[in-house]
Amino acid sequence: MTADPAESRDAKLVCRNVWKLFGARGREVLETLGPDPAPGAITAQGLVPAVRDVSLTVAEGEIFVIMGLSGSGKSTLVRLMSRLIEPTAGEILFNGRDLLAASDAEMMMIRRHKMGMVFQHFALLPHLSVLDNVAFPLDVQGMGREERIARARKMIELVGLGGREDAFPRQLSGGQQQRVGIARSLAVEPELWFLDEPFSALDPLIRREMQDEFIRLQSVLKKTIVFITHDFDEAIRLADRIAIMKDGAIVQQGTPEEIVMSPADDYVREFSRAVPKAKVVRVTSAMRPADGPEPQAGVDARATIAEAAPLFLDGAERLKVTEGQGGTLGHLHLADVIRLMLGG
Repeated sequence: MTADPAESRDAKLVCRNVWKLFGARGREVLETLGPDPAPGAITAQGLVPAVRDVSLTVAEGEIFVIMGLSGSGKSTLVRLMSRLIEPTAGEILFNGRDLLAASDAEMMMIRRHKMGMVFQHFALLPHLSVLDNVAFPLDVQGMGREERIARARKMIELVGLGGREDAFPRQLSGGQQQRVGIARSLAVEPELWFLDEPFSALDPLIRREMQDEFIRLQSVLKKTIVFITHDFDEAIRLADRIAIMKDGAIVQQGTPEEIVMSPADDYVREFSRAVPKAKVVRVTSAMRPADGPEPQAGVDARATIAEAAPLFLDGAERLKVTEGQGGTLGHLHLADVIRLMLGG
């Protein structure tokens, strides 16, 4: 497992040696078997090792993607993070607070006020309008009607559904229903946002649109996000960092670029085998120090080589690489882009 660079940044969520064994006497069996039991030794005790010794850190403002095949433990892990499922062992820290020491009442308040959740199935209330669906968690919080309706309208506008406030779920497309689900989870203004395969039930074109919308929302909101998916293309589009799970354990974590360029084992290599390097290598990895005249055209530092390449079609030999409203970080040269896209 690669070192976790988020340890040196502001940590929003930290998991340390988290285990989840389904079955009776899980904690007792784990203590008996020692610190690093083999999966076979656990199953021999009649237990299912759903999550095994997971340690990770989610930094403030980052999109942390957890991915793996069906049954790898990723959805169980995200439910452990919010204590919807109780861990068998380990630590889970949120803003430095040990969630396992929190009472049920405290956890309910944390989930209502500081955590947002979006799942694969939209779970909208069919008898409520879009506006009332989005306002529903605020009603649960006890917020006054005027304030919660105003905030719900703001969230509906944010996800691009302005004008559909009075529609009912049955009158919306799948993509629109998922936007309502996203607006509803954002209405509580969460510090930590969990999304468990939120787009996997959508058609491919709508899924791509929702990914674009998600990227746009994150550029505005700067949320701390844990995003679950089994789709590697989706992971590399969205993630600042990725953790890949297999049989309940994390086999590698790092940036999309690190995972594609340096897979830890054959399992990870198979995930990333068909991904063109230009889709994951950031322009900051290929840029050179700024020298000579400043190019007119520029590209954001988060862009990949594949995203930057079309900007050379107007005849430019170099692009300036910029970060937000800041200055130029370096220059991206056409020759380097061609070399990388041809496999160099």
